[in-house]
Amino acid sequence: MHVLQAENINKYFYAPEKFQALNNISFGVEKGEFLALVGKSGSGKSTLLYVLSTMDTDYEGKLTVNEELITGKSKDELSVFRNEHIGFVFQFHFLLPEFSVLQNVMLPALKLAKYSKEQIEQRAMEKLKWLGVAEQSHKLASKLSGGQQQRVAIARALINDPTIIMGDEPTGNLDSVNSNIVFDLFKELTTNFRQTVITVTHDKDFASKTDRIIELTDGVILK
Repeated sequence: MHVLQAENINKYFYAPEKFQALNNISFGVEKGEFLALVGKSGSGKSTLLYVLSTMDTDYEGKLTVNEELITGKSKDELSVFRNEHIGFVFQFHFLLPEFSVLQNVMLPALKLAKYSKEQIEQRAMEKLKWLGVAEQSHKLASKLSGGQQQRVAIARALINDPTIIMGDEPTGNLDSVNSNIVFDLFKELTTNFRQTVITVTHDKDFASKTDRIIELTDGVILK
């Protein structure tokens, strides 16, 4: 089953002049697949990720996620959909420094309000335990190492059991040891938990170990 389907996606930028950033992009992603989007700087890979993640709605074509047509939804509808179905892991973790690790992980679930606060706290601790950072739960996020902060960011991305995890250079700020840890965590998510992971990366080693690579050049998928 395709958890994500992109059909004939075209994206234009208009400043300083009209420029086509994505050219007729079509592909599907299976449940439990670990997909890497690669390409040189300016190839369109991050632009594509932002369209797929529903953050950018200014495109032509059709996007379906979890068998639901996303194209044409309002900003508010997309915000609710994103919080429930898409978990984000960025190059920079974007944790709130004045909040504890546990509070950071709980935030998206409190916003979704599907469970009680007690249940959310319990679920957050389970994720932190799985990621090996449970003992840091009451520390301020700013007190953790870079590798630990990225694992907390993954726990936050997982808290609502999203349909898809999307990563934008998730290992771009990490050394090779922590990059391998993050890769192994994503691999376990896709293999053991049937989670779907789509990540933009410039790390060739990282990309080579995923299930599938889609390479972009000048906004076109290389066949």
